[in-house]
Amino acid sequence: MGLTKGSVGGGARSSAGQKAPNNALVLKKRRPEDKVVALAGNPNVGKSTIFNALTGMRQHTGNWPGKTVANAQGYYSSQAHSYVLVDIPGAYSLLAHSAEEEVARDFLCFGQADVVVVVCNAACLERNLNLVLQTLEITGRVVVCVNLLDEAASRGLKLDLPRLSQLLGVPVVGTIASKPQTLEALKQAVDEVAAADERLPLQLPYPEELQAIVAQLAAELPEQPGREGKGAIWPSRRWLALQLLTDDAALHERILNQLGLTDEAQFAERLAAAWQAAANAGLLPDQLADLLVGVLMHRAETLAAQVVSGGRNIYSCLDYKVDRVLTSRLGGYALMLLLLAVVFWLTLYGANYPSALLSNGLFWVQEQLEVLLAWLGAPLWLQDMLTQGVWRTVSWVVAVMLPPMAIFFPLFTLLEDVGYLPRVAYNLDRPFRACRSCGKQALTMMMGFGCNAAGVIGCRIIDSPRERLLAILTNNFVPCNGRFPTLIALISMFFVGAAGGLGASWLAALLLVAVVLLGVGLTFGVTNLLSRTVLQGQASSFALELPSYRRPRILSVLVHSVFDRTLFVLGRAVMVAAPTGLLIWLLANLSWGDGSLLSWLAAALQPVAEVFGLDGVILLAFILGLPANEIIVPVMVMCYLQTGALTELASLPALRELFIANGWTWQTAVCVLLFMLLHWPCSTTLLTIKQETGSWRWTALAFALPTICGLGLCFVVSHLLALF
Repeated sequence: MGLTKGSVGGGARSSAGQKAPNNALVLKKRRPEDKVVALAGNPNVGKSTIFNALTGMRQHTGNWPGKTVANAQGYYSSQAHSYVLVDIPGAYSLLAHSAEEEVARDFLCFGQADVVVVVCNAACLERNLNLVLQTLEITGRVVVCVNLLDEAASRGLKLDLPRLSQLLGVPVVGTIASKPQTLEALKQAVDEVAAADERLPLQLPYPEELQAIVAQLAAELPEQPGREGKGAIWPSRRWLALQLLTDDAALHERILNQLGLTDEAQFAERLAAAWQAAANAGLLPDQLADLLVGVLMHRAETLAAQVVSGGRNIYSCLDYKVDRVLTSRLGGYALMLLLLAVVFWLTLYGANYPSALLSNGLFWVQEQLEVLLAWLGAPLWLQDMLTQGVWRTVSWVVAVMLPPMAIFFPLFTLLEDVGYLPRVAYNLDRPFRACRSCGKQALTMMMGFGCNAAGVIGCRIIDSPRERLLAILTNNFVPCNGRFPTLIALISMFFVGAAGGLGASWLAALLLVAVVLLGVGLTFGVTNLLSRTVLQGQASSFALELPSYRRPRILSVLVHSVFDRTLFVLGRAVMVAAPTGLLIWLLANLSWGDGSLLSWLAAALQPVAEVFGLDGVILLAFILGLPANEIIVPVMVMCYLQTGALTELASLPALRELFIANGWTWQTAVCVLLFMLLHWPCSTTLLTIKQETGSWRWTALAFALPTICGLGLCFVVSHLLALF
């Protein structure tokens, strides 16, 4: 068995995310006769590898209707049929604790699929059989794909797949997804199920009194209403009746809508009678949920014992020895900090050269644009506005953001692919649980180091809506790659020295880790505060099965990190950077009295900024840097030098001298460092928060929390330092 970590809490369960959509996923069939195959499975079982191996490049992605949960569709053909393969979200259960599980369950039930392929991990079959058994309760049109046979063999495990097929009553196929030739048997099994009539699979043995109540209610339900496809799946009446007895109100509404029973008073009376009968039998909704889970776990354990032999542990001996270090109280935290420092060092200093190269290239393009606009006869003001305003700002954002993200996200994805990140969640579950949250927030927090917007999107992995919101609201307390260059520059100029060298670079990285730890500490503190005030509640249950360590798939890591994370975030940043560049140029080149609007605004903010140990230029730069933190320092330089365009000095010593000439002290540097760590999220992150929460109220709170903390900390520190 793998290591598990758990915390318990109270409160009735409810479906996560927004209300389930009434419209179904639009299936993009190439031909009307195409069959639909739903690809289900737990996370980390090789489901995506199978999907890619079957479909190749014939696939496309999008979001489920009404959800921020991605879906992927692809196409493949066999000798019998052409198929649309739908990769539904990875889920441990269909009891719908998260938006992903809700989407997976709804598509299996009402998505007009013809066949369901449930992918399992051969190395931990018992855990995966939970989802298989739940799917068989819905339909018998199932193929069980036992993947990762090579991992099971390496642990000395032997699986009797024909016996498992006999016990389940559906085809069972063994595969190694990385070897496409092993997928032929899977394609044949899908053909057989697609052509066959509905079969009666294994049914779970519920208590007699429950089975009697379910049977009576099932008899009142209509049979297979309004299906589009001839063989399209419709949930068994037994399963529908059982779900109507649970406490999932969103699923109740969905079932009644699909059955056309929403306004049927007679059926409502019979449903109420079934609820009363269940209550009289001691089967209240929350007790019923516990009963169902218990029956599932017991049957999965029994089946695994009948078909799995050999092996002593889900972990190999080496995995177990490594985990004893990586998950220990002392060694686990120490290695996390060391690894964090290494990742920061690689990201920050590995990005220097490509960032400079990219900057030179983009500014060369600016020169060519100036030549082109002059040749076209554009007015000088328009040339400057487009090139020195819009293009230069966009260039700055791309040059600063792209190289660090292109390093950080692959490193993060690599750690994820190897299997280390679940260990991080395991280690940090204890402090997050003390804050009434859970360890999964650690994963989203780490994603925030690359980009806070990506970290907010990553919060979808958290099952509890309350805890997901906690993670979203506090994700900005850790610095993103847009803030790292300024943080490291301030550390180098005022606390390490700008001479450079290997020793200085490592000292800067360690000081940066200390700054980050301050942000992490505030994350815990604010999470705890929110959990006791506006988002009251106890930590939800959190069970984590640590996957085995795997050899990283380098190509998959690069593709996933670059296209799904780096370019996605960069695209959003560019969209908001362009109009910001226009605004900054207008402020710098439009006059008000004796100076520009930019200098007038800086002077107006001076009294307020001084209260917090800053100056008007600094505060104005942070305000104008709302779309992108990368332009904060260039705006400062532009204001101090009184130029009409974003400007960068050639070296850190020159930048330090400019700051000192304009009144900076090391106390000012400390306050700027703190405010760079703790201030409002960038506009890209704010838009992402609005999209994920669907609420401007929560977006405003996400804006206010780090800002209040940052200004408060600057106020205290500046006034304390003034005493010395």
